[in-house]
Amino acid sequence: MGKIKVERCDIEGLCVITPTVFKDDRGYFVETYNKNDFTEAGLDMEFVQDNQSKSSKGVLRGLHFQKEHPQGKLVRVLSGEVYDVAVDLRKDSKTYGKYFGVVLSDENKKQFYIPKGFAHGFVVLSDEAVFAYKCTDFYHPNDEGGLKYDDPDIGIDWPIEGLNLIMSEKDTKWKGLKETFKF
Repeated sequence: MGKIKVERCDIEGLCVITPTVFKDDRGYFVETYNKNDFTEAGLDMEFVQDNQSKSSKGVLRGLHFQKEHPQGKLVRVLSGEVYDVAVDLRKDSKTYGKYFGVVLSDENKKQFYIPKGFAHGFVVLSDEAVFAYKCTDFYHPNDEGGLKYDDPDIGIDWPIEGLNLIMSEKDTKWKGLKETFKF
C-alpha cells in the first residue's frame, strides 16, 4: 500500500499521480494502477476501457469530451512527452471554464486523473509519443463534443512556440466555450 503520491490540483477532482518507481541495474519496475492504492488515496473509480495512441511532434488532440456519457480518464505517457490539459465543464463548479495543464512523460512517469465533466486534450512535445488512458465509461462516437484548443475565454498556455501543429479536421472546427455552452 501507499505506492503512489497523489497531488490534488487547484481544480477540484483533478489529480496528478506519481507512482513509486523501483530501479536497479536491469532497468525499472512500476505499478501503474492498483485499485487498493487508488482507493486508499480516495480515488474510487472503476475503469471499463483502455485506449492507446501514438502521435508525432506537434500533434494536438482535443479538447474532447463526451456529452451524455462522460468519461473519467487516467492518462499517462508510455514513450515521449506531452503537455496534457483538462478544462472544467461542470456548470455548477466554482472553477467552470478553468484549466489545468501538466507535462507527462516516460521519464517522470506521472499520471493525470481527469474526472467526468472535463474536456481533455494534449500536444506532443517530443519527436513521438505513445499515450495511454483508462476510461470510466465506454466511448460513444455519436456523443462526442469538443472545444477550440485556443479559445481565449479558457486561455490555455500551450507550450507550442516553434511547433508545427498537426490537428484533425474535426479538431480545427470546434467552437469556444461560450458558443458551445449557453447557460
